[in-house]
Amino acid sequence: MQIDSAGLLQGARYIPSPNCDERPAGTAVDLLVIHNISLPPGEFGGPGIVDLFINKLDGAAHPYYREIAQLRVSAHFLVRRDGELIQFVPCGKRAWHAGESSWRGRNRCNDYSIGVELEGADDTPFADIQYERLAHLTDALQAAYALADIVGHSDIAPARKTDPGPCFDWPRYRGLLRQA
Repeated sequence: MQIDSAGLLQGARYIPSPNCDERPAGTAVDLLVIHNISLPPGEFGGPGIVDLFINKLDGAAHPYYREIAQLRVSAHFLVRRDGELIQFVPCGKRAWHAGESSWRGRNRCNDYSIGVELEGADDTPFADIQYERLAHLTDALQAAYALADIVGHSDIAPARKTDPGPCFDWPRYRGLLRQA
């Protein structure tokens, strides 16, 4: 896997999200943020995540969707439970994944981070293939960007977020990386 000059991962399915913009001028990407998401909550495999990230989530399709259909959010990547890798935003652009956030005294983590969503939930173990895909993706990102840190959403927004959650096996993931 490698990131091309357009900021796209070769081999990933690309579904462009409108929920992105330019990073502030001169801002280097140096943070990777790992999330989890399932739509509806606790259910996997449906179109909800993609629909949310491309602003096509039908608020009538599920009671929970009424609460979130108007959100304008995205991530750079999604790793499905079956290992499918989808990219929504080129790495050079700012995806809207972190929200109100701070890391090591720097606010607005979206400005300088890459966001990766794992299809999952805080209380559900992740699939083996997800760890493998995430590690390969991370290796590609580390080859393209000088990532100083890899964190969970809960690390940059601890008062608001819990993901990737207690079922995410950080030692296992880090053990799979070429540049641990």
